[in-house]
Amino acid sequence: MNWRGHFWTLGPFLRHNLLPARLPESQRWETRFEDSSVGTLRLSGRLSRQDGANTIVVIIHGLGGGATSYYARRAALYASRAGIDSLRLNLQGADRNGDDFYHAGLTADLDAALGSEALAGYDDILLLAYSLGGNMALRYLAGQPDSRVRAAATVCSPIDLKPCARTIDRPRGVFYRHHVLAGLKDIYRNVAARRDVPLPVREASRIDTIEQWDERVICPRHGFAGAEDYWAQTSACHVLEDIDIPTLFIASERDPMVGIDTVRPWLQNATQLRRIVTSQGGHVGFPQKVDLGLGNGGTVEDQIIQWMLAPT
Repeated sequence: MNWRGHFWTLGPFLRHNLLPARLPESQRWETRFEDSSVGTLRLSGRLSRQDGANTIVVIIHGLGGGATSYYARRAALYASRAGIDSLRLNLQGADRNGDDFYHAGLTADLDAALGSEALAGYDDILLLAYSLGGNMALRYLAGQPDSRVRAAATVCSPIDLKPCARTIDRPRGVFYRHHVLAGLKDIYRNVAARRDVPLPVREASRIDTIEQWDERVICPRHGFAGAEDYWAQTSACHVLEDIDIPTLFIASERDPMVGIDTVRPWLQNATQLRRIVTSQGGHVGFPQKVDLGLGNGGTVEDQIIQWMLAPT
């Protein structure tokens, strides 16, 4: 990985903040479901509808992100241009107004979203997941997904969580680690304002590694013995062969957050996935004209959505 990976990771993020793309009209979406530990939980998101559409793409963000993340907004734009509806989902707590916080294998959020009343009228559902959201989506697909899920795609997703966490926790990952942890701590503070949490907010605010966050925050809440146990139980690399829905897996050789060496060994035997490893791009950011070899042109999102919409 060289400077180009950093450029394509940071460039699109900065460009969006300076010149945000115009989005299709959307409305607030919300659903509720029951959790055995916490009780009634609420999920939110942004739902974009078009007249006559019977297909929707559910867009799942990465660690510390949310429905307003630039890549989620970008995906909604290209879904609109393709003539389909979109739901930019906030995972549990990501809207800063929830009563709990998510983890990498928490597929209950996807069950609740796809089973919500607002999505009941769609014939076909597509999943487009970024970064850690992709690990969650792959685990969902390997279980008992909604029968309407027609196709899925993941972009720059860690599927072996232990080496990915260790990569970000290295000194050279300090910028990305700080950014991700800032989002997670903000979620945690807002949850703590509504109910008891495993670790006092002051102590949580001092955590400076992903491993310690998982060990001291995620594991006590979600019942894992420790970070190693959490990573082992929720890493999607162990269930890839259980997926039988057409699924596209996109990775970048230059990704500074999800090292290609943590992904490539598992992809060799993941015969159920359409696997694409590109030499261009960074972490969820790519050049406008990158060719994924799917037989259609346009941006990464254009190509992904057209692939998911194609007959299988």
